[in-house]
Amino acid sequence: MNNDMGRRVVAEFLGTFWLVFGGCGAAVLAAAFPALGIGFVGVAFAFGLTVLTMAYAVGPVSGAHFNPAVTLGLLVGRRIPGGFVVPYIIAQVLGAIAAAFVLWIIATGKPGFEMGGFASNGYGDLSPGKYSLYACFVCEVVCSFFFLLIIMASTAPGAPGGFAPIAIGLALTLIHLISIPVTNTSVNPARSMGPALFAGGAYIGQLWLFWVAPIIGGMAGGFAARLLGEAPASGDEPGVATTPAPV
Repeated sequence: MNNDMGRRVVAEFLGTFWLVFGGCGAAVLAAAFPALGIGFVGVAFAFGLTVLTMAYAVGPVSGAHFNPAVTLGLLVGRRIPGGFVVPYIIAQVLGAIAAAFVLWIIATGKPGFEMGGFASNGYGDLSPGKYSLYACFVCEVVCSFFFLLIIMASTAPGAPGGFAPIAIGLALTLIHLISIPVTNTSVNPARSMGPALFAGGAYIGQLWLFWVAPIIGGMAGGFAARLLGEAPASGDEPGVATTPAPV
């Protein structure tokens, strides 16, 4: 691995770690103290703020994907070359698992802590609102689609400079406000995998949906952005940027 790719995967690891630790941490740790009143609105903002802050911190290094569905969507949108995909996704998954592990260490330090779903995603009986598999699948596809569309548009040539992290962070906040009652909000396979490995059991059995649906939605969103006429950045490959569009 060359030095440039090494910097990129470290940035993706740290960004995904912060997303899972901050977003899921708000859900798991604040839930132990209902009097704090954070609620699902607070959790939604926590997820949005993690992306916003780390996009400014490491966006110029890696493009601030922090999400396999985003990486694959940007591939379809011709923003990144294919060689970025596997290293990025490995770093994202490892970052999410590491964050879930640290969160588990902290959470289990409280007497009487019960694992429960540990901020995992689910459908049917594991859905917060008991939504069906079909409803959860549609929700995740649609939310992931618009997330990628917003990412592509806000980082396109000609978009207002420096504001993309704000748009993307607020988009993720809105997505959580919509879908926390449905799936507990994934739109990110890495974010789903980390907590599920610690929640275990049925949550692991349902992980497939939270890989398949966000990736379908993300790739469709990347393709739709191309159809809308978003001009790809220049690069060595025709229509493919050699560096991710910074967010």
